[in-house]
Amino acid sequence: MATYVITGANSGLGFETARVLLDRGDHVVLAVRDVAKGEAATARLGGSAEVRELDLASLASIRAFAQGWTEPIAGLVNNAGIMMVAQGTTEDGFERQFGTNHLGHFALTNLLLPHITDRVVTVSSALHRGPQIDFDNLFLDRGYTPGRAYQQSKLANLLFTAGLHRRLLEAGSGVRALAAHPGYADTNLQSHHAVPLVSTMMNIGNRFLAVSAAQGAKPTLMALLEDLPGNTFIGPTKLFGWRGEPGPNRRSEQADDLDAAARLWEVSEDLTGVRFPL
Repeated sequence: MATYVITGANSGLGFETARVLLDRGDHVVLAVRDVAKGEAATARLGGSAEVRELDLASLASIRAFAQGWTEPIAGLVNNAGIMMVAQGTTEDGFERQFGTNHLGHFALTNLLLPHITDRVVTVSSALHRGPQIDFDNLFLDRGYTPGRAYQQSKLANLLFTAGLHRRLLEAGSGVRALAAHPGYADTNLQSHHAVPLVSTMMNIGNRFLAVSAAQGAKPTLMALLEDLPGNTFIGPTKLFGWRGEPGPNRRSEQADDLDAAARLWEVSEDLTGVRFPL
């Protein structure tokens, strides 16, 4: 029985990813901030599901989660995230979206990496397309907008995947780093926009335009379970990556910037105090 760890698995894409793995007979750890919601999710999922507390907005919580880990992990799915929320900071003073979506997963992955045997899949977004990360204004203290903060965090997910892929190759590791995105999927992610009117519009879009969370989880599952090269980016293959069955997707030019990936890695190590362990 293989063990998989999925962050934010109590709902949405993470829940649907867990459901498929459990139906295969795997063991799935739901790494969630709200344990009560995690327990409710496991009751619905059945199978060999387990809940462990993890708050990606807290380096202390991330370290506690990793320190309590002893068994092999077939795959880590960096799925949890927040989208276009109002400006704020994490427990450690990081801008909330960059801190949760990127830095939290950066620290978690590197701390768990000695236990991972096959795959790290990080969930990005088609909305990663846009300007390069602003390393001189990383937390957007000057000119914060919810959309720009989200785009920057999702671009960071892809740059992180590229950086992790390179380091794994150099270390001679058999672990592969891949990325995925769901296209436009109906999840709770869109319901917390900093502007309530935009949240309402997104909820309408979810109802009439989005694919189901189960369909949106297919790219993650493909990246996690199929024999693909490291650094592959999987997403829907129709309507410019917004719908359709999963397959390899093209990144933006910014996401292929290896100099930016190297700089992001150094900055992330400095901010989190976590280093590549292999």
